[in-house]
Amino acid sequence: MGKAKSSKRGGASSGPYERPSKHPAANNVFKFNKDFGQHILKNPGIAETIVAKANLKPTDTVLEVGPGTGNLTVKILDQAKKVIAVEMDPRMAAETTKRVQGKPEQKRLEVLLGDVIKTTLPGFDVCISNTPYAISSPLVFKLLSLPNPPRTAVLMFQREFALRLTARPNDPLYCRLSVNAQFWARVTHVLKVGRNNFRPPPQVDSSVVRIEPKLGSERPNISFEEWDGMLRVCFNRKNKTLRASWLGNKEVLSMLERNYRLWCATNDIPVDDSIADENEDDIEEMEVDENVPPSAGDEDEWGGIMDVDGQDEDTPSFFKEMKASGSEIPKTKSKRKKTRVALLMKEKVRKVLEDVTELADMRSGKCDENDFLRLLAAFNAEGIHFS
Repeated sequence: MGKAKSSKRGGASSGPYERPSKHPAANNVFKFNKDFGQHILKNPGIAETIVAKANLKPTDTVLEVGPGTGNLTVKILDQAKKVIAVEMDPRMAAETTKRVQGKPEQKRLEVLLGDVIKTTLPGFDVCISNTPYAISSPLVFKLLSLPNPPRTAVLMFQREFALRLTARPNDPLYCRLSVNAQFWARVTHVLKVGRNNFRPPPQVDSSVVRIEPKLGSERPNISFEEWDGMLRVCFNRKNKTLRASWLGNKEVLSMLERNYRLWCATNDIPVDDSIADENEDDIEEMEVDENVPPSAGDEDEWGGIMDVDGQDEDTPSFFKEMKASGSEIPKTKSKRKKTRVALLMKEKVRKVLEDVTELADMRSGKCDENDFLRLLAAFNAEGIHFS
């Protein structure tokens, strides 16, 4: 007679082919932190491609943002002189350190614990990153605005964000990010990466892009803050006409007036602060297309599940106040008496848009970088600045 089957206490299985635990988190070293956007790249082939596309030299110092468990880090160390890894999560920083502990590479790895956006970075030649989605935009702007930007940056982003970097005028994804990235650098799409190449898998696919900042004589000889500050106004609603974006927004005009006053004070230019006469002030409010719905490239509309951080460290102080006060056009006409300098500011803006550049009826989503360059030059010529 055969023996009856018996089971171990608690129903535990003893065979080598037992089913995996119904609680996969129990098998992990630690739980991934969704607040940091942690998605570890597990495909070694893709990691090798990312490093290869950086064209590293044996003398390079590489900045790696969000090293995670070090899968990219060890491959970079095989080719570069040094890696500076910036990580928010102490557990991940420890995991990365363990990968080279007791090895010669340990002396060539420096791990900085903290937020890369807020960190003062040492010099580096190349940036490589499986970028935490929440800091995609601030990281790009930080790299582009550095006085000495890296030679190359090979970065992984959500696919839609990556497509914004390469979008051209008239493209639905064309936005302030597109203009800035292509103005200050050469941007190329390297490869698409499916979501199943990550642990845990994100909700969307990713893409790797290579950003090569313009250096030396190729770098535009203008202020990044001036350029980016102007673009923020233009792309607040990219499908509005520029006339509506500038002359139809009282908060923008008010901010421009304050900057103009500062510029005048710096250059010893007197300002007429007297109250305008009634006939001067009796200018009918412009009819503007203020009800244009938000679109994919607007500054405050990212669409889908794009996870863009709510912080504004990359925002010039000029625009933080505007954001705090709200950017929608007031529905009722103000009865406050206007000063002559306020009317002068409105006339200067009108002159720039209608007479000098003839861009008043254009929409930001259809303008190229030459249009924006003409606009900035004309504003600056009138003493209107954005930083």
